[in-house]
Amino acid sequence: MDYYLPLKLIHILSSTVFFGTGIGSAFYMFMANRRKEIEGIYFAVRHVVIADWIFTTPTVFIQPLTGIALLYVQGYSWTDRWILVSLILYVFAGLCWLPVVVMQIKMRDMARESLQKRTPLPSLYWTFDRWWISLGTLAFVAISVIFYLMVFKPS
Repeated sequence: MDYYLPLKLIHILSSTVFFGTGIGSAFYMFMANRRKEIEGIYFAVRHVVIADWIFTTPTVFIQPLTGIALLYVQGYSWTDRWILVSLILYVFAGLCWLPVVVMQIKMRDMARESLQKRTPLPSLYWTFDRWWISLGTLAFVAISVIFYLMVFKPS
């Protein structure tokens, strides 16, 4: 049986879910934070955390598994430069994403507490927001470069 097309389809769909969830979550949380309305912030960050668990986390594992399978099915070498750079960027994006996940959970908890107590968000929330934007931007650039490398496979 030819595994190439099913693997490619899963890989593309997974990358679409990965990228789409990331950019969508980033947009809604960024916009909610700019309005500085605690109800909206809590709604957005709570759902961003849920979306990460339901959509992003599975794709974090599906992407390398299908990518490695495609590598073997297509006969590419681990030493092909575009593959090495893609893997390095994927690890880099993951290293950006992991602290973002932790921050999002803490931000959700801070927003919930502020909402329940009717108090302003603590300054730590806004510190996390700045880090969240910075790390998310770096991960977005890394993933965008990976898309380029997957499509063009430069030598």
